[in-house]
Amino acid sequence: MAQRHTLSILCQDEDGIISRVSGMFTRRAFSILSISSGRTEVEGINRLTIVVEGEDHVIEQITKQLNKLIPVIKVTRQDPETTVERGLLMVKVSADATNRTQVVESAKLFRAHVVDVGPESLIVEATGSPSKLQALLDILEPFGIRELVESSITAMSRGPKAMYPSKL
Repeated sequence: MAQRHTLSILCQDEDGIISRVSGMFTRRAFSILSISSGRTEVEGINRLTIVVEGEDHVIEQITKQLNKLIPVIKVTRQDPETTVERGLLMVKVSADATNRTQVVESAKLFRAHVVDVGPESLIVEATGSPSKLQALLDILEPFGIRELVESSITAMSRGPKAMYPSKL
């Protein structure tokens, strides 16, 4: 059975790098569950976080192919036991005067924030692990989810060791 894997990729900040990385996945028929990109503490270096499903041998192939791309500096498979993963969720929930308090209290249980209130709905913002965000959705679903959007996963290993030396 295919397992979920999180890869962290350090690469040079070049135009089209995300297109090149996603193109590599497309050419080899690997499916991306989530992809995010952002700057790092080192100027000119970006970090991509890619979540994929696959057997270990497939993930090894993906890692080898990513390492062949010129702007890629380092590829690391994150260990689920020592990795902190977070995503962002915004969900518009049906809420009127009869159930608004219940919706707000449900959000508070997950340390989520109400970021917009309208006469018939409110928007809840939450960050957390994928399982926490799913649990929040499960609690809010009976109220009526009108719309939701979820960001890609961002991940970082616990402890003092960094993926890349602090400064070049």
